[in-house]
Amino acid sequence: MSTENENSGRDDVYSKAVRAGKRTYFFDVKSTRGKDLYLTITESKRQFSEDGKQSYEKHKLFLYKEDFDKFADGFEEALEKIRALQEADNEYIDPANQSDNYNDDEMVESEEFTNVDFDDLERE
Repeated sequence: MSTENENSGRDDVYSKAVRAGKRTYFFDVKSTRGKDLYLTITESKRQFSEDGKQSYEKHKLFLYKEDFDKFADGFEEALEKIRALQEADNEYIDPANQSDNYNDDEMVESEEFTNVDFDDLERE
């Protein structure tokens, strides 16, 4: 156990990182001094400043044991609604099947480019 955890009285019980495009989600189960479990969900998004330096924007949600069931019910209900909307209307696009950098219009435009012979680039 690290010094930081010893000082805070909290233990890290479980951690799961999920990479999703430009974002990473961290699901961390921790315990309090009283051995109650809680969950932190952190969204981390990499950003670059104008001078090219990399930084991370983070948002954190704390979920306590008395809210686990209500949170899970609400989350599942929202996911079911999204699935139903996607099935009913093809206007909604599953982001898991899309590139982070392009939408459908950009993809069509990119197909119009001509082939580049990289051997030509070496000549100067």
